[in-house]
Amino acid sequence: MNIIALGINHKTAPVDIRERFYLKPIERELLLNVFKNDPSIIEAFVLSTCNRTEIYVSMLEEDSERILSYLFRLKGLPLEPPLKDYFYIHSGLGAVQHLFSVAAGLDSLIIGEKQIFGQVKEAFELSSKSGILGKTFNVLSNLVLQAGKKVRSETEIDFGGTSTSWAAVATAQQAMGSIKDKSVLIIGAGKIGKLTGSHLKDKGLEKIYLMNRTPCKAVEVAQELDAEIANFWDLRETLSKVDFCICASGAPHYIIDKILVNEAMANRPQKSLVFIDISVPRNIDPQVGAIENVKLFSIDDLDKAVANNVDRRQHAVAEVSRIIEGKVRQFYSKLDKINRFSSETLKDGLYVAD
Repeated sequence: MNIIALGINHKTAPVDIRERFYLKPIERELLLNVFKNDPSIIEAFVLSTCNRTEIYVSMLEEDSERILSYLFRLKGLPLEPPLKDYFYIHSGLGAVQHLFSVAAGLDSLIIGEKQIFGQVKEAFELSSKSGILGKTFNVLSNLVLQAGKKVRSETEIDFGGTSTSWAAVATAQQAMGSIKDKSVLIIGAGKIGKLTGSHLKDKGLEKIYLMNRTPCKAVEVAQELDAEIANFWDLRETLSKVDFCICASGAPHYIIDKILVNEAMANRPQKSLVFIDISVPRNIDPQVGAIENVKLFSIDDLDKAVANNVDRRQHAVAEVSRIIEGKVRQFYSKLDKINRFSSETLKDGLYVAD
């Protein structure tokens, strides 16, 4: 059995590359089904977030090229440089340690990020649902989740704000000096959009507008945030009257382009407008940032917003690493017991094939 982790993240690739490999939920299911039908793959799970796409597999023989080929084929991309060169590969102990670090928030763009823990948990659940989470990864997943809970309850790794949505709000504050008495448009009523609104709610904003592709889904969130629902066909008009816009939509294309923003800015001469795009793939055309009096921030800019909290969280890294080391040793101890039991069962003739 060979455990392999391969992927792409904010450390190895910019957002314009990462977004090309982002896997929607249906794509994750498709990829897991491909793995399930490959006799060389024993177990697998897939993690895809705004900052990373990673694949973890247990194989009979280590073949990272084979795993990469499945991903590239699904995305309709050629398995060759330079795209291939953005990927990292960990095997054995390195793969296991990497997973624990990811779940603990040590490998995040914003160290100590809270959302990644839930995303890792969802990846395990999807794999289990797809029938490709076996004994080894089941043990691994339990210990990874235990470690994730332990580091967040016993250390200061998540001191201060650490989520992407919190960083987006902090970025807006830094860009404008203050967001009190300002108005904002939040695009997207999903988890991140809702969390962003929660961070904004108590900041003394004059007005919160909420926009979603399906307005009915936005109603409940708008009520919680005391926000006004804005329609997509009024996007230009809404942009012309807000001070900043945080986009957390899940559209597969740009929903805000240079022409639209130019038209909105024409109705607000000399008044600046700040855009923060935390969508992956990006939903705001990068050219928008070239417009006069417009500031555009992407998800890769958010780490600057949390610099004030980094030192205190850095002090917790050593403690988190010790927790991880203990859980990694526990994993291999349990794995050894499973392997010994399997060997003894086979030797004693107690094994019965399905």
